[in-house]
Amino acid sequence: QVQLVESGGGLVQAGGSLRLSCAASGRPFSNYAMGWFRQVPGKQREFVAAITWSGGYTYYADSVKGRFTISRDNAENTAYLQMNNLKPEDTAVYYCAAESRGVGSTRSREYDYWGQGTQVTVSS
Repeated sequence: QVQLVESGGGLVQAGGSLRLSCAASGRPFSNYAMGWFRQVPGKQREFVAAITWSGGYTYYADSVKGRFTISRDNAENTAYLQMNNLKPEDTAVYYCAAESRGVGSTRSREYDYWGQGTQVTVSS
C-alpha cells in the first residue's frame, strides 16, 4: 500500500502561482511513477502531468504545458506540481496518484493509489 497526501492548494488570483506537494508513505516511493489529475464537479477526472519513477521523463496535458512543472524528490518521498500563470479554468480539485509500472500514464485507470485531493481556486 502507498498512502498519498496532497497539500498546497488554495485561493489565488489569475496570473498567480501555487506549488502542490504530494507526500508518500508505505512502499518505496521511487518504485512508482507519479501523476497529477484534476476534477471539477460534474466532469471526468482530467490528466494534468506525470513523471516517471526516476524523474527522467515528464509529460503534460496541452492545457498546462509551459505553465505547470511536475517534479519529484525520491529522497523526500514527495512529488510536486509547480503551477504558474494560473487561469480561472485551472480551478479544480487536484489529485496525485502513484502508478506501479513506473512509466506514468495519461489514463487515470492506470494508477494504483490516489490521494484525497486538494482544492485549487483561481479567481479572475
